[in-house]
Amino acid sequence: MRALFSYGLAFVLLLLAGGWLATGTLVQGGQGPGNGETPIISVIEGEEHGPVATALADAGVLADHHEPAVDPTLTIAQRNEATTGANAPLQSVRTQRFVAEAMPIEVPLRGRTQAKATVTAVAETAGAVDVVHVSKGQRVEVGDALCTLDQGTRAAAVAQAEAGVAQAEAALAQAQLSFDTNAGLRERGLAAVNTANAVEVALAQAKAGVSQATAALDNAKAELDRTEIVAKVAGLVQDPVATEGAMLNAGSPCATIVQLNPILFIGMVPEAHIGLARTGLDATIKTVTGQSVEGTVTYISSVADNATRAFPAEIEIPNENFAIRDGVTAEAIVTIGSAPGHLLPQSVLTLNDEGVLGVRTVEDGVVAFHSVTIVSDAREGVWVTGLPAISDVITIGQENVNAGQAVEASPAAETAAS
Repeated sequence: MRALFSYGLAFVLLLLAGGWLATGTLVQGGQGPGNGETPIISVIEGEEHGPVATALADAGVLADHHEPAVDPTLTIAQRNEATTGANAPLQSVRTQRFVAEAMPIEVPLRGRTQAKATVTAVAETAGAVDVVHVSKGQRVEVGDALCTLDQGTRAAAVAQAEAGVAQAEAALAQAQLSFDTNAGLRERGLAAVNTANAVEVALAQAKAGVSQATAALDNAKAELDRTEIVAKVAGLVQDPVATEGAMLNAGSPCATIVQLNPILFIGMVPEAHIGLARTGLDATIKTVTGQSVEGTVTYISSVADNATRAFPAEIEIPNENFAIRDGVTAEAIVTIGSAPGHLLPQSVLTLNDEGVLGVRTVEDGVVAFHSVTIVSDAREGVWVTGLPAISDVITIGQENVNAGQAVEASPAAETAAS
């Protein structure tokens, strides 16, 4: 009797569970929203609206799982807008006002540093090197001694030339005295008139002798001075450097000086920007060694490179302490002018449905999309063009709205031109 009761209770529970399941829905996935959903009772009956299914539907116990049709091409924002209706609350966004500023137009150039000049100090006369006053890597200024050659007989030649000058000056004094005496005698009638020609010639010859002796002295001193080889430019001493005891002929190098102040940046201006390039523009140069200095454009070639179609340019950089070396790879940013633009944070940039880069703004409570062009990156953000002069840019919620949609904007503080 107890077993019969247990089997009966189980059968009743089974009937109740089957009836409950029959009011549910069988879902077959992979067919899209609202598709593939069939009432279980219809599966049992083998038809869509059988008598049992109709009776259960009339009794209100059959589940209705039909969802409204959804266009799969719509974005989430468009689906929300379609389902909320005209009386639904507006989408909230956060905006920030940006005002157009003077945006610097900058052209990056890649290149390297180069010494302004490499000067070889050479001997102007022959002689053995007595003393070398410098070593490689030493800094020198204009007029510093580099090498001293053996003077040989040059000092004696100067003394001889000085004696020649003294002798010529004595002869000039004697000729001048004779000329003055003859002039006095002729005035008193004590000397013939034709004697004036002889003393005048003698005086002219004496003056010429003094000039000749002075020139000989200058040549002797110059030859003696040539034994001291001095720096004609300031810079650093590099190879080749002469050694003591070496014989130098006229034109032989004593030392090589690399002129590093100012130093040059050598780069190439792309032909797309050559129309805006000019001398006198300011530039910022950054080397691979981490140095950053300011310079000025001093030269732009009128002839393009055949391989790159770019134009060689030089930027002069002050280098007082010689910290920047010759041949270092560097990048220069040349400011060629300015134009109206907006400095925006990168987070406000977005793409529309066509994949166009732009910014969403709010104009009279309605969302507008403006395509923008990124001109340059800055530490504070990105410089862009393409926005109205005063723009209320959506900073929060721009991905949840579309152009033409009415929104409730909450403005932030205004960002004005500095």
